[in-house]
Formats: sequence, structure tokens, C-alpha cells
Amino acid sequence: MKIAVVGTGAMGSIYAARLALAGHQVFAVDAWPEHVTAMQTKGLVVDGPGGRLETRALVATNNIAEPGECDLYIIATKAAGVASAAQAVAQAMGPQSLVLTIQNGLGAGERLAQHIPDDAILLGVAEGFGASIVAAGHARHTSMKLIRLGRLEGGPDAGLEAVADAWRSGGFDVQVFDDIEKLIWEKLLCNVTLSAPCTAFGCTVAELRADPERWAVALGCAREAYAVGRARGVAFSFDDEAAALAYVTAFAERVGNAKPSMLQDHEAGRRSELDALNGAIAPLAEALGLRAPHNATLSAVLRAREQGFER
Repeated sequence: MKIAVVGTGAMGSIYAARLALAGHQVFAVDAWPEHVTAMQTKGLVVDGPGGRLETRALVATNNIAEPGECDLYIIATKAAGVASAAQAVAQAMGPQSLVLTIQNGLGAGERLAQHIPDDAILLGVAEGFGASIVAAGHARHTSMKLIRLGRLEGGPDAGLEAVADAWRSGGFDVQVFDDIEKLIWEKLLCNVTLSAPCTAFGCTVAELRADPERWAVALGCAREAYAVGRARGVAFSFDDEAAALAYVTAFAERVGNAKPSMLQDHEAGRRSELDALNGAIAPLAEALGLRAPHNATLSAVLRAREQGFER
């Protein structure tokens, strides 16, 4: 399969390296000049639980047009970059191309649909991934559990299954689902429980969980997001708020001492995906006649902090 990975940061580098090593024709498209140069001259290195992966079997470029038409475009930018990446992909893709993005939070499908035909859009949810960039041309990941894939329009088909098989060939555990929206929202519950609270309090997930006052704030974020999802008709796999809170608590206990990516962004002075995570809840709640004071307050604090970030 001919694949362009658009945005080869921490997660995109894992995707590109594994798919290239599986024998796919992979183009790593990125705007970071030093990263592109490192991949061109030395290849891409990914350290992970199974050891080190190194590959020169990919083409690194900063030009989305260079590969020509691809079978699959994987948009692996952060949430704020999805729309501009989709606009560029729309100019390069062919009539049979598929476009996949795997994002935290809400709005990725809508951002793609501004530029990409609905029937070409695939959405994904990554579970149990921890990744970071070590240096240009070098990424690290600490865990890799499951990739869930689905169509924006819902329902499996041959194209989606072919994409899933390509990912499996790269060593990823992949499952295909009819209702990807449910999975996006269920991961969102975990994200809003941990992301803004850990970032605001400057603590790991385990530290958040161990502090009763902080954990109460985190569960407040979860309650609000669950209420919004229910009001929007999301078909959660749990039936009530108590089960939803048990779900996010179990997730927090599994990830232990991890730092959410939002906290990592703030520690590095980078703007985060706040608006797709906790920052998305209060506006949705207001539109439904609900309130989300925990998410609104934490989002206001973190937006103010991010105004001082240069990137």
C-alpha cells in the first residue's frame, strides 16, 4: 500500500516506521526541517518496549505533493493541525484515496469533512499508547495496546478492512468498529478526566488519583463530559454515571505514573490540544442547556497559561 504519514511527531513516527518496515511504500511528510533532514540522511529510529526499530525504507519530505496520489493518507498532526493538513491532502489525493486521522478529543471528523469527501474519511482511536520525540529522526514509545478504526459514515467495508490489514502487517493490534463515535467519546471521558486536571495541578496520573481533592475535580470533569455525551445520543457501553466513573477510574489506575500529553506540552512550553479535550465540553454543554463548570474553569486557567507559550 502506498501511504503518506502527514505529521511525523511522536505518534506519526511510530506509524511511519512500522508500516515502512512491513514493506509498504511510506512517505513521511513533516514541517520540521531538522526532522525531515535526519530521516533523509540517517533514517528513522523508534525505541519501544520491543527494542529499537530503524528504517531507511521511507521517503521523508516537507511537500505533500511529492508522493503523488496515495492509497492512504494518515494525518498524525495534533488536533489544531488537522484542518490545514486535510486541505493539503485534498489537493494531492486521488478518487480512491482514503484519509485516516487518529486523534484525542472531538472534532477531527468535522475538520476532515471540511475538505475531504465523507466516504473517504476514516477515524481512529489509539488506546494505551505513550510516545515522545527524543530528537530529530528519533522517537520513543513506552506502550502500544490497540488501534480502533471506523468510517466516519459508519459500517465496515473492503476499503476499511484493507487499511486495517495494512496496520496489522506493521505489528499493530487493530479492531474495526461500526460505531467509531462511541469509542471516540469513551476515550474522551478518560482524556478529560486526566488531561486538564494533571496539567493544572502539575502532577502525574498516579499523583492525581492519590489526592482526594484533586481526584474529585477530575471526576467532576468526567461527569460533565458523560452528561454531554448522553444528551447528544452517544451509545456508551455503560449504562449510568457510576459505571462511567468506574471506567475512567480503572483507566487511571492502569496508566499509573504516566503524564498526559497535555502536561508534556505545557512542560515544553507548547500549546496543547485543550480545545479538542476539556475545552470542548463547556460549549457543547451550553448548547444543550447543561453546565460544565469543572471543565470550563480548568480550560480557562490553561488557556491563560498557554497565551504565554510561543509555539
